[in-house]
Amino acid sequence: MKIVKQYTITFLAIAAIAFSGCTHEDQLAGSQLDVTNPPQSALDNWIIDNYLKPYNINVQYKWNQNAVDNNRYLYPPQKEKVQPVLEIIQKIWLDSYATIAGPDFVKKISPREIVMVGGVNLDLTGTVTLGLAEGGQRVTLFETDNVDRKDRENVKQFIHTIQHEYIHILNQHKPYDEKTMAKITPFGYTANWYASSDKEANEEGFITAYAKSNINEDFAEMASMMLTNSKDEYEAILAGIQNETAVAAIRAKEAVIVEYFKKEFNLDFYALRDEAEKNTNAVLN
Repeated sequence: MKIVKQYTITFLAIAAIAFSGCTHEDQLAGSQLDVTNPPQSALDNWIIDNYLKPYNINVQYKWNQNAVDNNRYLYPPQKEKVQPVLEIIQKIWLDSYATIAGPDFVKKISPREIVMVGGVNLDLTGTVTLGLAEGGQRVTLFETDNVDRKDRENVKQFIHTIQHEYIHILNQHKPYDEKTMAKITPFGYTANWYASSDKEANEEGFITAYAKSNINEDFAEMASMMLTNSKDEYEAILAGIQNETAVAAIRAKEAVIVEYFKKEFNLDFYALRDEAEKNTNAVLN
């Protein structure tokens, strides 16, 4: 070990001498690297003005292979789709929280980066991942090329993703009442959640099939479904459930969410839902 260590030190010393011998010559020759920042496009400036400055959120739409799973067939969004999609997110998600919670709420508690991916994130089970929240710092949104602001269900599905992932980020800052939540439907959670339809999951006391995956996803699905559906749309989902015990379970989960927002953030969750509905209608109209 000592011989290797001595050899390493000697080698590094020789390398240092050799490097110092050519430093002056390199400085005279000048660097060949272009270290100037590329000019900002109109889109880049729009993102700075509408996301970075007011909310401290950076948007990454240019391709970065280090920001995505290279084992999936993914690709960057079409540039002309980027601002329209960000305008939808801004209006329905950011503006709603800014109005009800105050302009600094999302700035203080938010992902510091949104990564936009144009294509579908399909895994081996055949399920599609619409979004990812990583460590509370980054949210990745997939299928941004497919967003159609003229299609209500399409917009709702897309916004559901950012609302869902943001709930996870809020939970990381302030934990919810897991004990109470866990007692409501203790035996329904399964890794094979994708084997159920949403309608089947409703009859078991879950707002969506994905809510069956675990308690944290159940909480995020409940909150995001309430924020992406109007009061009437949400009530229609519950009205279509035949199992009264399942309806009671969903109502109990709703109460946990409403209490969480009030206790931890002093927010009226129903007011936030109504504001999101108003802004959704504004986007669609």
